[in-house]
Amino acid sequence: MRILISGASIAGQTLAYWLVRHGFQPTIVERATGLRTGGQGVDVRAGAIEVAERMGIMSRIRSAAADVAGMRFVNAIGDPLAQVDMQQIKDKYDSAEVEIMRGDLVRILHDSNTDAEYLFDDSIRALDADDDGVTVTFERAPRRRFDLVIGADGLHSTVRRLAFGPESNYVRHLGHYFAFGNADAALGPDRWVTVYNTPGTMAGIYRSGNHAQAKAYFVFRSPLLDLDPRDTGAVRALLTDRFGAESAWHVAQLLDGALADPDLYFDSLGQVHMDSWSTGRIALVGDAAHCASPASGAGAELALVGAYRLAGALAAANGDHRGGFRRYEQSHRALVDRKQQIGPNLRLIVPKTRSGIAIRNTITRLSVLESMAGMERIMAPKTNARLPEYPEIPVTGRACRRA
Repeated sequence: MRILISGASIAGQTLAYWLVRHGFQPTIVERATGLRTGGQGVDVRAGAIEVAERMGIMSRIRSAAADVAGMRFVNAIGDPLAQVDMQQIKDKYDSAEVEIMRGDLVRILHDSNTDAEYLFDDSIRALDADDDGVTVTFERAPRRRFDLVIGADGLHSTVRRLAFGPESNYVRHLGHYFAFGNADAALGPDRWVTVYNTPGTMAGIYRSGNHAQAKAYFVFRSPLLDLDPRDTGAVRALLTDRFGAESAWHVAQLLDGALADPDLYFDSLGQVHMDSWSTGRIALVGDAAHCASPASGAGAELALVGAYRLAGALAAANGDHRGGFRRYEQSHRALVDRKQQIGPNLRLIVPKTRSGIAIRNTITRLSVLESMAGMERIMAPKTNARLPEYPEIPVTGRACRRA
């Protein structure tokens, strides 16, 4: 079966890898001119570790780990107020999870996909599905016919819009916007995420021990705005309006660095909720199907596990895509529902009031947050059953094609 995947994302490339292993012929179409190698730190944990081990890439993931010790909260002059030592938690509770920069994980996945066809600098314009397949009209490439189409194209999925309807039907705004871009590494201590809060806002710097380039982060509370996140001029104007007058700590320097970054990323914090992730011969995976938001810390886990399950379910269904899609959703829905319950994360990172900031700092100094994180790690193995194994077909060694 010829399967088109929209998005060279974590989910999209993981799906392509396993589709090849099961004897399918995947093509990945990606709007960008090449791999999107930016992004923030993502966690490879629980079932995602098992998927990565089966792909033979877990050792590379560990070698490329972000090596961040924890998060530190500071006042207006940079004095530390409280901190969470994540490395200590991992050591104490024998956690195997790894934090890696999204771009590094995307590169590792890409290197594993030598048998997939890539169409960069292109996107889907229209989908015409019938009982026998899907005719796809691209922005650039000639029209082509596929047996199945899978949307792995994120929160603002084109495939979801074309096949299921308007984004507003499925995306729930979580009351926050966030941005990140390049930052001067000298503005933050090595191996720490450093955060400064005012009521309803957060500015911070993420400095990995294994990367020379640091990242500036900005989060602010807001109702849903009439703003296109891809409108770079409007985004820069909004960030300047929200943070430009702040003279405390290193906020001004971090803002200057982020605004100068041509790859500045900005979006709302949102979740995707859908009754079904498939319709006919079209399905969704990763954030396109069930984004839990960056606040959940579960995006990479859901992407890797969901893609593995989708490819395996299609293989086990022996050509019955409806049965495969149904089995994929039945096996993956419980994990998604659990990870979309993000708890107090946002309230702790971006308190609404000054008293909320003070309370957060107090419970952090009392190690309450470390205890909560430790309990999460204790419980995780008990709530994640071992992933099933699916029949595989030996790869024939087709050359990777890029158009």
